[in-house]
Amino acid sequence: MPKRIVSCDRSTKETSIQLTLNLDGKGSSEISTGIGFFDHMLQTLAKHGGFDLKLKAKGDLHVDQHHTIEDVGIALGEAFVKALGDKKGINRTGYFVFPMDESLSICAVDFSGRPYLEYKMKVPPKKIGDFEAVNLPNFFAGFVSAARINLHLILLYGKDPHHKVEACFKALGKALRMACSKDRVLKGIIPSTKGVL
Repeated sequence: MPKRIVSCDRSTKETSIQLTLNLDGKGSSEISTGIGFFDHMLQTLAKHGGFDLKLKAKGDLHVDQHHTIEDVGIALGEAFVKALGDKKGINRTGYFVFPMDESLSICAVDFSGRPYLEYKMKVPPKKIGDFEAVNLPNFFAGFVSAARINLHLILLYGKDPHHKVEACFKALGKALRMACSKDRVLKGIIPSTKGVL
């Protein structure tokens, strides 16, 4: 099986991001964005997705966290597109229900080639650690747009803001792992009646 390992750079006047993604890794990560809680969430995503991820981001954090968080989502989405190539033999869709103590999240993803985000998550618009929670939708929107996927992410309930967000990142990681996994029976086949994704 060909290795699905890619490196991507994204540089703007607001951010500079370098990342390497291995879809067939073991969940190891080296993350540095300058935002500790965000690093933790990306590490969680990689661990539960079984992806190896190295990511270094420098952004205009003296302004706020918006550009850094959104651009990391975009860069990560671009890496998934590049790593999946023509998408032959992948499951294409994935879903997971993830319990995190008192919180419960549901995630479903489809590498359809058509970006769409359905996001239902109530998190107080305050900081979780050093993370400006108001920017959560910006990460998911950037990722969905660049990866060209359908993403439905719903937090059913929860109390602790940390647990709420972490449950969603863990569910996303598991759903992505399922969607990106190869189906041995469908080897070489694009999973679409259109013949292209």
